[in-house]
Amino acid sequence: MTNKKSILKQNNRRFELRLALPLSVIIEGTQANGQNFSEKTIIENISSTGAYFRLQALVTVGTKLRLKIELPSSLSEGQKMNLRLPGQIIRLEKTGINGNKQGVALHFNEELDSEEVQFVTENS
Repeated sequence: MTNKKSILKQNNRRFELRLALPLSVIIEGTQANGQNFSEKTIIENISSTGAYFRLQALVTVGTKLRLKIELPSSLSEGQKMNLRLPGQIIRLEKTGINGNKQGVALHFNEELDSEEVQFVTENS
């Protein structure tokens, strides 16, 4: 007997609630040519399992990236704070009307430990 949750997952790959929350983020990683990069962009949507954003850097599916999300002061008691998260690219979308940036779907690492996820104040 299948349960309702497994049916939902089969019919909708995005089972997790996604928030259209534009957050400023710095993405760090390695391009397809082996060159390291650091690029500032905006997260278009985010969930507990991943995020979607656009990048100028040329990356490939499977590439590991690090996100440094600038948290709004309303969420950090007025302090400038960043959330640092690792993840891996699971899907790319071709460039379109948004210039020459490619769409990137990133999946956060499933087994995150305290060394991978960090809340860092501006003074740290």
